[in-house]
This record gives sequence, structure tokens and C-alpha cells, in this order.
Amino acid sequence: MARPKSIFVCQGCGHQEPRWLGRCPDCSEWHTLVEEAVTPPASAARATAAARVSPVLLASVAQEDRPRLETGIGELDRVLGGGFVPGSVVLLGGDPGIGKSTLALQALHQVAAAGHGALYVTGEESARQTRMRAERLGLLGDKLLVLAESSLDPILASLDEIRPRVAVVDSIQTLHAPELGSAPGSVSQVREAATRIIQLAKAQGTAVLLVGHVTKDGALAGPKTLEHLVDAVLSFEGDPGRATRVLRGVKNRFGGTDEIGVFEMKTRGLTEVPNPSRVFLADLWEREVPASGSVVAASLEGTRPLLVEVQALVSSSRLAMPRRTTLGVDDGRVAMLVAVLEKKAGLDLAGHDLYLNVAGGVRILEPAVDLAVIAAVASSFLDVPVAPRVAVAGEVGLTGEVRGIVGAEARVREAARLGFERILLPRGSEVPAGVAGVLAIDRVGSVGNLMEHLFGKRAGGRGHA
Repeated sequence: MARPKSIFVCQGCGHQEPRWLGRCPDCSEWHTLVEEAVTPPASAARATAAARVSPVLLASVAQEDRPRLETGIGELDRVLGGGFVPGSVVLLGGDPGIGKSTLALQALHQVAAAGHGALYVTGEESARQTRMRAERLGLLGDKLLVLAESSLDPILASLDEIRPRVAVVDSIQTLHAPELGSAPGSVSQVREAATRIIQLAKAQGTAVLLVGHVTKDGALAGPKTLEHLVDAVLSFEGDPGRATRVLRGVKNRFGGTDEIGVFEMKTRGLTEVPNPSRVFLADLWEREVPASGSVVAASLEGTRPLLVEVQALVSSSRLAMPRRTTLGVDDGRVAMLVAVLEKKAGLDLAGHDLYLNVAGGVRILEPAVDLAVIAAVASSFLDVPVAPRVAVAGEVGLTGEVRGIVGAEARVREAARLGFERILLPRGSEVPAGVAGVLAIDRVGSVGNLMEHLFGKRAGGRGHA
């Protein structure tokens, strides 16, 4: 009997090769090519004849009145753009134990309690284990359906029969189509399962939440095409040693991708954090004496102003190449800002280690955190603390100029609401009169201006680090 033809498929990017290679020529990852049998064409019984279609005017397409379905979890609805869109497929990824399954089960429980059809498909747990978890979280309702299955055909048959408003598949990497012959989680299995689920969801208007695993690098496991197939990609982030969790939109065809939702993990599951700034600044308020290297950044994530503490530690180094370690901000951008400090402010950082951290385990992606990074590094280097009730926001260019930022009014309102006394903003950022209240607004146009405002001089030479 002839051996069936096979190919080698990269489990990271989906690249195919006729023979095994140690390194994928497409994504350059090592030892990711796995042998898979070539899938024969679909049988005539399963194939459907495609009806001939013609293009139509976009303006003539009928608009269905199908409002979004709110999950009852405000932070999740915020990131989704107002709730689930009927027929949409959302991919939720995150590290193991971060709370993906907990969030999915809580959202589905709320949907079922509101009287909508809800189905929880679990390929990782038995129905009994899912019940035990629901009891522990206080989510054992009498309207939520559960299906413990990993074979794709029975799952699709149940979805077609029940036609729930919302379905959760936990997780997409556990599903398999027996006719493919490859192992669950392989590129072909993940792609086939996602494609068929998406087709069914679009046809019957079911909103589907796919739970996905991540690799050791934090990227979603499986082929990159999986992220292109779905309508939205959500990333659940957080430090397992902390209770705070951040839900971030990476892709969203029906809303913005710059919104975040903040949760706190407790014994009874995830609870919403409506005022995350107070959570991230809690440790700062409890300090009796201001510490050098600590600066509050007035950030903006989507439409939500977020005040976080940026911490820096600059210390003398005995290494030929000093350390540069960052958490919560882009390390490449930090390296650029250090160079700007050396060139424009005269700080001699070449022989010093630098450790930078955003307190609370949150990641800040917007460039308006630049000014806080520079202020924190300068404060630690000079060993001069910045007052805890002072916030800064601004983007810094390579010539040392401070550029205007969007959402200055929202940042000022949040700082004033939290009791801040002063905020430093770029000169080009407009704030309507009366918004700040008793909050003083200082304008800075360059890194030199920042040094003068915070430290009373243009710093130069070596500090006390």
C-alpha cells in the first residue's frame, strides 16, 4: 500500500515545504515544521454548488436592524465596541491561567441570564469539570448549555441545531476534523476548524467567542491566518502574581482597537475596575516620602484616560555594556529617549544600568508616555524626586522637542478628578478654559523646558546615581 503524500507545515506561520527543514524559510523560526498528510479535496456530497452572484452597489445593500448584544460586563463591552455583533467571531488570547475561560464563562452566564440562547463548548474540560468551575464562581444558572466535545462535526451540528445567540469555543486549538489526519492544534486543524465555524456563524447570525492559546513569546498560537479570519482579536494581559488584568483590543472590524478593559481577579472570578487609575496609583499614594525615579504619566487608552506610575532606576554599572531593562513600554523607544536625554539634557548615562517599569503590570503603547519616561530617568539619575501630585504627558522627538498629543482635555479632567495639583503638557495641546479647575497646567516645548520645570535647571554632568 502506497504511503499517503505528506508535506511539512510550519506551525508558526503556515509555510509549506515538501521536505523537513530545521528552520522555516518564511518566519525564520527553528524546529516548527511538522509533517502533515495532504488533505484530499472535499467530497461531492459535502461540496455545495456556488450560486452565481453579481456585484451590487454598496449603497443599495439592505441594512439589517440587528443591534449589538451586550454581555452585561461593561469592560468587555467597551473593548468590543458595545457588545457582540450578531454573526461575528471574536478570538480571545492570553497566557495560561490569566482568566480567559473565567471571562468567557462569566460573559456567557450573563447572556443566558438575560434570556438569550448561550452555548459553552469545552474541548479541554469535561461537563462535570465545567460545572465545578461554574459553582465555584457562582455562575451555575439553569439556562446555560454546555457541550464537552473536541470533534468538529458534532460541534457544528449542535450549533446548527440549537442556534444560540452567543457561543464560546474553549479552545480553538483543541478542535479537530478527523478527515484531516493531523493532530489537534496543528496549522491545518486550526485553520479548518476556524473556517467552518466562521461560515456557520455568518450564516445563522451566532456570535462566537473563540478562546486561543498563546506561545511562549506571547503571540497567539496557530497560523497567523487565524487572526485574519476572525472579526476581532482580544488580548488578555496581566501578571499572574498580580490581581489586575487588562483586556486589550488588537483587531476589531466593528469598533476601535485602542480601548482597554480593566479587571481584578478575585476568589469569585473577575470583577470590573471602573476607576483603574486609582488602582494603578494606590501604592504611590501610600508612600510617606516621595522617591526619586517615580513619575505619573497621564496616558490615554482609546477614550479612557489612564494615570499610571512610571518608575526608573539608574545605577552605576561595571559592565562593558550597561543593562537596559524595560517592562510595560517599548524598549526600542526607551533607548531612543535615553539618547535624547544624553544629547539634549547633558545626562551622562553611558556608564549606568537602566531599569524602567510601569507599575501595576500594565503596558502603555501610546507615545505620550515619552515625557514621563524621560522625567523618571532624569529623576533617578539626579536623585531628585518629583512631587507625587504632578502628572506629565507628551511625545518627544529626536531633536528634543515635545510634540502635541490628542485627548489633552480628557487627561486634564482625570488628573483634576484624582486630586493632582499640576500637570505638564506640550505647548501645542489645547485645553478649554475652566476644565482644569484648581489644577495648574505648565507648558513645555522641549526636554530642556521639562528639566527646568521639574528640577529647576538644565541638568548636566553626572548625578548621584
